[in-house]
Amino acid sequence: MGTASRRVFLLQVAAAGTAVAAVAATAPAARAAAVALDPKDPQAVALGYVTDTRQANQAKYPNHTPAQKCATCQLFGGAPGAAEGPCPIYAGRLVQSGGWCSSWIKKAG
Repeated sequence: MGTASRRVFLLQVAAAGTAVAAVAATAPAARAAAVALDPKDPQAVALGYVTDTRQANQAKYPNHTPAQKCATCQLFGGAPGAAEGPCPIYAGRLVQSGGWCSSWIKKAG
């Protein structure tokens, strides 16, 4: 490897490290800027989202059980015990941990 190639490589590594650090620093800010999902949002309505799992439409979703909550869903991005957290189904908007929608998938483990 020549001196010029090594220099270019080291500059690329430094630039990549800076980019990774910048993305990591903005992640908490992006979570703080997230807004709660409105149950009247068209996508939320289409998926039967409710902020309280006990309010789920049992006639429309007969397989729903009260144990199915966003907090127990594989897709829930909130910390354990958090009141709300992001959900990729709703473009990262915050869902209530006690909520539910028809996209619920049992959390592994």
